[in-house]
Amino acid sequence: MYRFYNANARGLFENDCTVRAISMATGKSWDDVYEHLSDIAQFEGTMMDDRNFINRYLSTKYEEVPYLSETVGEVAEDYPDNILLITMNGHITCSKYGVIYDSFDPRDKIAENAWIVK
Repeated sequence: MYRFYNANARGLFENDCTVRAISMATGKSWDDVYEHLSDIAQFEGTMMDDRNFINRYLSTKYEEVPYLSETVGEVAEDYPDNILLITMNGHITCSKYGVIYDSFDPRDKIAENAWIVK
């Protein structure tokens, strides 16, 4: 299942999928997540939307989900009792108890990595 979600503090549609997904997954505000990621990225001397930065950050905080070339929708269906952050080519989304929350429907995209937030 998919539900529209845009946590952007100004209601804009920006390249902020990392902030938006983590905001949904953790229940923290868009502003708080943005500031947190920005601080860490600045400390590391990288951009907060860099794929390696995001994967490293999520891997230090959450348990990674093992799977083989499933779609984002299939990964979400496999974990109906959990909150997940799921990456795909150029994007990250949040699955909350089997429902994908995002500004567009990514269920048919191939998942690259996923982490259990809760």
